[in-house]
This record gives sequence, C-alpha cells and structure tokens, in this order.
Amino acid sequence: MLNAVVITLFLVALGLANLPWLNERFFVFFTSPGGHKQLWMCLVEWLVYFVLWLILAFGVEKKLMGEISRQGWEFYVVTICLFVVFALPGFIYRYDLRPHLEKRQRRAK
Repeated sequence: MLNAVVITLFLVALGLANLPWLNERFFVFFTSPGGHKQLWMCLVEWLVYFVLWLILAFGVEKKLMGEISRQGWEFYVVTICLFVVFALPGFIYRYDLRPHLEKRQRRAK
C-alpha cells in the first residue's frame, strides 16, 4: 500500500507541476486578463501548487506514519528541484512547441 501512495503522490506532483503551463486560466478557475496568462502568473500558480502538494504529502505522512518527520533545508531544496523537473514538459510545450505549432497552423490557412 505504501508504494501505491508514493506513486500517487508523484503522479499528483507531475500533474500539478504542469497545470500552470497547459492552460490559459489562472488557478484553473479565473480568466486571465487579455486572455493570455503571463509568465509571472504561471510562476505564482506553480509555487502555490507546490505548497499545496507539500501540505498533501505531509498530511499523507501524518496519516500513514502517525507523525511528521523533521526535515532539514536539504529536503525542501530536493522537493522544489523535483517539482521544477516535473514542470519541464509543460514549460517546453508552452514556450517552445506551441508557438511553432501555432505558426505552422497559420501558414496552413
């Protein structure tokens, strides 16, 4: 059961890390001004999702282990780096691949 929980936490992290880059809505619910989400909005949204995921992970740890282990600064650096790596596919799609696809689509018309 523990392995399934860990895999689920990683999949949730992968989804949350990519969510800001894959849609134009701010926090999924609010329409972005001008219809286009700016980089700073994506970064703020990404950071909030990281904090929410961390709270979820601590909650799961508390539920399964009975207590939350003390963590040093290294733990937080590793988890934020993990979240950065997980966000890479969405970031590349938004700022590298999508402009090329849109340009190709405009040329085809």
